[in-house]
Amino acid sequence: MSIVKPKPMIVGRPVVVVIDLQKGSFMPNPNPNPNLALMPDTVERYLRSRVVVDAARAAGVPIVFFQEAHRADLIDFGRELDGNEGYHCVEGRPGTPLAVEEMGILPTDYTITKRRYSCFFGTELEILLKGLKAETLILTGGFTDVCVHYTFVDAHQHDYHCRVVEDCVAGSSRAAHDAALVAMEYLQWGARRQSAEIVAAFAGLGAAAAQ
Repeated sequence: MSIVKPKPMIVGRPVVVVIDLQKGSFMPNPNPNPNLALMPDTVERYLRSRVVVDAARAAGVPIVFFQEAHRADLIDFGRELDGNEGYHCVEGRPGTPLAVEEMGILPTDYTITKRRYSCFFGTELEILLKGLKAETLILTGGFTDVCVHYTFVDAHQHDYHCRVVEDCVAGSSRAAHDAALVAMEYLQWGARRQSAEIVAAFAGLGAAAAQ
């Protein structure tokens, strides 16, 4: 049986997809969900995404910021309330806007609102990626086991090369985070990457473009 070798870390044109890093990601929660045993270094992990964003911007790599948002009348939650999650990311609440200052989001960046966990479900992402001629998607944000994982799977099924920056994502629990990373690596060998690797790769792209 032949063994498929892992692809290079970046194939073709990369695009960074920052998933659901919103104001609430960095705010203390007065009413934490008892069903979510969040990782203790969650905020640190999310803030590390800024390093990847800044490196991408310096190298001319497009960045897409996703915001999960649900209508104030709660009509579009669907089955999202059937499991561990309660009401979240409701329009008009302080934690729902994108973390513009924390992530250094600029008016020229791409921003997309989604109503479901996957960034592909019911959004314009596929049209945007075709316009950008993207081949490799680099994912940061949260939760590792929910929105990041489901976006990774959909990207995989759309034939993108997928990389998850494992020190820039956080799960609903440590166990769920670890299991999701294993599941993503199962789909694409070499999917799990560190922010230092990504930043170095972007620096190389920027240097090559400047020559």
